[in-house]
Amino acid sequence: MFDRGKPEAAQLLDLLRKKNLHISTAESCTGGMIATSLTAIAGSSDVVNGGIVSYTNQVKHEVLGVKTETLEKYSAVSEECTREMAEGVAKLLKTEVSVSVSGYAGPTGGTAEKPTGTVCFGFYVQGKTSSATKHFIGDRANVRREAVLFAVHELIEKLC
Repeated sequence: MFDRGKPEAAQLLDLLRKKNLHISTAESCTGGMIATSLTAIAGSSDVVNGGIVSYTNQVKHEVLGVKTETLEKYSAVSEECTREMAEGVAKLLKTEVSVSVSGYAGPTGGTAEKPTGTVCFGFYVQGKTSSATKHFIGDRANVRREAVLFAVHELIEKLC
């Protein structure tokens, strides 16, 4: 379903328009890069409601509604956390679609179980929440860039 001649962010916006849906983002390690990739395209304001950069656990909890228990039991870099982030931002910004991301972009911060390059994603699409974990290779810039590409690609797949 991909148009090789058109950036994936533009394809995602087209799908959202076609389905009359709106999107929001909740980003930690990507620091707003997903929202930036969407809003860099002229006319995106008709489907992009906004985004939250939730870099700290305090913001994840107080703004997005991630449960303290989730953060304590699973950590911020977990599918459990990103699912709650995705649901929270969709509710907060009144969208039918959302994506969230939290991870260890590096060069430090990883653990034995979740090494640097581990990134968790949450997806909320019309009442259905899902998640994924990926491990990206490379420096901080590459991990963040790959996380954005994966998130946009997965949203396209979920909307098709």
